[in-house]
Amino acid sequence: MSENSSSQKIKNQNNSGLLYRIEDRPNLQLSILLGFQHIVAAFGGIVAVPLVIGPAIGVDVRTTAMLVSATIFVAGLATIIQARGIYKIGAKLPCIMGTSFTFVGPAITVGTSMGLAGIFGATILGSFIEMILSRFIKPLMKFFPPVVTGTVVTLIGLTLVPVSMDWCAGGIGSPTYGSITNICIALMVMIIVVGFNIYGKGVLSSSSILIGMFVGYLTCIPIGLVDFTPIKEASWIGLPGIPVILEHGIKFSLAGVAPFIIAYLVTTIETVGCLIAIGEASDIKTSSEQLSKGVLADGLGSFLAGFFGVCPNTTFSQNIGLIPITKVSSRYVVIISGVIMMLLGIFPKLGALVASIPSPVLGGAGIVMFGVVAASGIKTLSKVNINNRNLIIISVSIALGLGITTRPELLTVLPESLKLLFGSGISTGTIFAVMLNILLKDTE
Repeated sequence: MSENSSSQKIKNQNNSGLLYRIEDRPNLQLSILLGFQHIVAAFGGIVAVPLVIGPAIGVDVRTTAMLVSATIFVAGLATIIQARGIYKIGAKLPCIMGTSFTFVGPAITVGTSMGLAGIFGATILGSFIEMILSRFIKPLMKFFPPVVTGTVVTLIGLTLVPVSMDWCAGGIGSPTYGSITNICIALMVMIIVVGFNIYGKGVLSSSSILIGMFVGYLTCIPIGLVDFTPIKEASWIGLPGIPVILEHGIKFSLAGVAPFIIAYLVTTIETVGCLIAIGEASDIKTSSEQLSKGVLADGLGSFLAGFFGVCPNTTFSQNIGLIPITKVSSRYVVIISGVIMMLLGIFPKLGALVASIPSPVLGGAGIVMFGVVAASGIKTLSKVNINNRNLIIISVSIALGLGITTRPELLTVLPESLKLLFGSGISTGTIFAVMLNILLKDTE
C-alpha cells in the first residue's frame, strides 16, 4: 500500500465514521455516482419553483420549459461557486444550491404586474441585500451557541418531514394521493435504503439512496407511475436562459425589488442555519468567515441567476441528510454535482428524465434523509446543558417552527412582510431561538 493511501485510510478512520471528509477526493467514477445522488435528492425542489411561477403569471409552456432548464443550469453554476470557492466567495462546503421556494410569492406578485423582466430585475437588485448582509455574519455568530444551532438543525430536519410524507403519498394534488400503491413503493425504497446503508459495504453503503431510488423507479415503470411524455417532448439541446432574456428583457425597478427584500432576509437566515448543519454533519465547526463567504456565494448566485433568466438561488437543506447516510462530506463530490446539473440544463431531455422520478420514490428516500438531519440536531443538543433556560429555548423554538410548517394559515391575517419573514418554519424557529437566547438570562 502506498504512503498516500495509507495516510488517507488513517485519516478516514479518525473522524466519526466519515469515509471521505471535506477535502478528500473519491475517484471520478465514485464521485459521479455520489454526486448524482445529491442531484436526485434536490431535483424536485429545484424545478418546482419555475413550474409554479410560469403558469401563475401566464407564460406559455415553451417559456416555462426554458425557465426550468435555466434553473437547473444556474443551480449547478451556483453549487460549483459555493463548494469550490472563488477568491473569497463560497463556503467550500458540500452545499447543493437551488431556487428557493421563499421567492415564489414575491415572484408571482412582481411577475403579474411587470412580467418576467420585472422578476429578473428584482432578482439582480435584491442580490445586493444578501451580499451586504454577508459582511455582518461574524458579529452575529455570538448569538448562535450550540443550544441555538442544535435547535435550528433539528428544525431543518423536522420541517422537511411533512414534505417527504406528501411525496410518499404521491405528491400534493395527485389523484392517487395516499393510495396503498404509493405507500408500499415509498416503504420499499425506505427499506432498501436502510438495508444497504447498514449492511452494505463501501460503495453499496454510500450509494444506498441511489440504489433504493433506482429500484423504486424500475418498479414504477410497469405499473404506470412513470410518465415518459415530458422526456419525449423535451429538446436535446438548449441555451439556458438566453432565449428568455432576449425575449422578455430585464427591468430594474424599486417597486419590483421591494417584495424581494424580506425574502432575501429570510434566505440569509436559512442559509446560515443550513451551512451550520452541513458543518455538523461533516464533523467540522463552521467559522464565521466560512458562513460569511457562504452567504456571499448565495448573493452572487442570485445575481447571476437574474441574468440567466431565473429566480434567486440559495443553499438547499434537502441534501444535508445525505452526508451522514453516505458517510461522504467531500466538497469535490458536490462540485461534480454542479457540473452534472449544468449539463442537465444544457440537455433538457436528461433533465426531464431525472424529473420523471415518481413522488413515492422520492418520499421513501426523503424519510431517511430528513430524519437523519433532525437526528444530527438532536445529537448537538445532547451536548448542551439542558437546564430550564435552554429547555425553554429549545421547546418554544421547535414548537413554533413546526406549528408554522403544519399550520401556515395561522399567518393569513398578518401583513405581507411578516408573512414572508415567518412563512418558513426554519426562519420562524431560528428567529425565536436567537431572541430567546438573548433575552433569557442563565441563572444557573
